Amino acid sequence: MRIYNILGRACLGTGSGAVDVEIASGGAFSADVQSLYSRWDEFTTWAADFDGAPTVAIEESELASPVPLPPQIFAIGLNYRDHAVESGLDIPEIPVVFAKFPASVAGPYDRILLPPGAVDFETELVVVIGKPSQGVRAADAWSHVAGLTVGQDLSERHAQWAGTPPQQFSLAKSFPGFSPIGPVLVTPDEFENPDDLQLGCSINGVEMQKSRTSDMLFTIPEVIEYLSRIVPLLPGDAIFTGTPAGVGFSRNPKVLLGQGDTLTTYVEGIGEMRHTFGLRGE
Repeated sequence: MRIYNILGRACLGTGSGAVDVEIASGGAFSADVQSLYSRWDEFTTWAADFDGAPTVAIEESELASPVPLPPQIFAIGLNYRDHAVESGLDIPEIPVVFAKFPASVAGPYDRILLPPGAVDFETELVVVIGKPSQGVRAADAWSHVAGLTVGQDLSERHAQWAGTPPQQFSLAKSFPGFSPIGPVLVTPDEFENPDDLQLGCSINGVEMQKSRTSDMLFTIPEVIEYLSRIVPLLPGDAIFTGTPAGVGFSRNPKVLLGQGDTLTTYVEGIGEMRHTFGLRGE
């Protein structure tokens, strides 16, 4: 099952196109895609039985985030060994968790304006929660997942490492547009193995990151178990699951995002996002 946000309306992928959920369900479900997650079991039951022809074209220019306003955004730092090594940091023994703020969410093909500083890229698989989740065991965690999508954890490194101690992760990763998500939400049953997906990104056609999610230090079920022991996870929450090696700030010389650059980000079985960058005040 593939869920799109097309011109602000929830759409169910059907072959080469999609159908408008509110219209196709006769109003049983809202056009607001974020509201679907609070009724995820009902919605997926309806969608599984739906057998209609596509009535909506899927155009890149019309796609918005399939998770436009997550109640909570969690992010896992240093979740790939090679990224921890390139950052010069210790391999974590438990998940390193920080927050990103919902106002930073952007769509999969938006133009993003860069603040002053050093803006870096971080390719990530994003998990979206589909039911209230507290005290979830890792063995049961996938049943709490609505779907998977592509994310970029854009980071302004000067702000991130400012002050003493230098730990401004959440603010430095939450400038407007710094949490692009998309282009579609794909349910876990669409994947042969949702724990082993290729992901990566390129800048202006030059490959920067390429890895597999099976290289994570903490798997998706382990992350959900760890988080849900401490804080209730809510329907529609997004979890950025970490980035592999290849980020720009760890390179010599550094590779940072600049005006006019095109950043293409992909996850196997989901698709790709493509972002261009300008400068604030242009």
